[in-house]
Amino acid sequence: MQNKLFLIILILLLTGKIHAQNTDNAKVFLITLDGVRWQEVFRGTDASLLNNSDYTRNKNLLEERFQGQSLEENRKKLMPFFWNSIAEKGQLYGNRDKGNKMDLTNTMWFSYPGYSEILTGFPDDQNITSNDKIYNSNVSFLEKVNQLADYNGKVAAFCSWDVFPYIINDKRSGIPVNAGYMKATTTPLTAREELINTMQFQAPILWESVRLDVFTHYMAKEHIKKKHPELVYISYGETDDFAHGGHFDFYINAIHNTDGLIQDLWETVQNDPFYKDKTYFVITTDHGRGTGAEDSSLWTGHGSSVRDSNETWLAIIGPQMKPKGEVVDQGQIYTNQIAATVLDLLNVKVNRKKMGESLVNRLNE
Repeated sequence: MQNKLFLIILILLLTGKIHAQNTDNAKVFLITLDGVRWQEVFRGTDASLLNNSDYTRNKNLLEERFQGQSLEENRKKLMPFFWNSIAEKGQLYGNRDKGNKMDLTNTMWFSYPGYSEILTGFPDDQNITSNDKIYNSNVSFLEKVNQLADYNGKVAAFCSWDVFPYIINDKRSGIPVNAGYMKATTTPLTAREELINTMQFQAPILWESVRLDVFTHYMAKEHIKKKHPELVYISYGETDDFAHGGHFDFYINAIHNTDGLIQDLWETVQNDPFYKDKTYFVITTDHGRGTGAEDSSLWTGHGSSVRDSNETWLAIIGPQMKPKGEVVDQGQIYTNQIAATVLDLLNVKVNRKKMGESLVNRLNE
């Protein structure tokens, strides 16, 4: 009887009637930091803004925490995970001081168009011209992957900004998008999820549309441990809002804190057999911002009228990729290449019409 049962199960597996869960295939976490400039990533704290009392309230504290004896030391103090772990085992693109460039292909240079470009693989300047809560008519790679039988229900998004259900189009895509001040709802809730649901409303609400990143992070982390999704999108948002408010010290501290959250997430997946040595982190931003070199007030903003806010960057860490660290070759890549890159890392075949070219070959050359 046991032999018969074994034979039946074997036949079903071979004919595709039963899908065995393959825990050896790659997993990808796409992570974005809203409005973080390449200058901070590759240079560390901007001395001109640090010394500007209009934007920095406690210069001495920032100097003590984030200023060293060199540019390399400065950036390592600001983003230790990036410059200790990714620089050792992964790759970083976008240091324009070395002639390595990354740019948006949309011409809006603000959040909704930037995130849509990242997630769909192409710009849509005709239809996406504001940050209004309008459902995206374009299909993201998250949605395309979620439509595959092997990935359905294994895609999730956690975002601090409450516009993301519209950018990802959660109604059409069926992807669970927890954004803004949404509560965790995936039952059964863990004790920590119940606590986060309560705490996010009891903590100071600095912006009605943007939740504090720490709550987004731990809500995502609980879901990851509980459900083990294979494609995860996490969007941290504090950096851009602090910059818009002209709070350079808070902006800098938020970059440092987010670097720590990403490290915490990396350590979490590397200590989980489901993810360990199978997971890629693809980290980028939705847009740059003004340099403040000619007019320091331009640093607080971005958009088509603010020069240089089209400039972005990219960091990738994961298995089976060449550990190049900081890429200093003269070169140009674009934000519209991220979607196809993630699809290649997952090794899935979906319609890539209009998407930019994948970077996977470049990662290993």
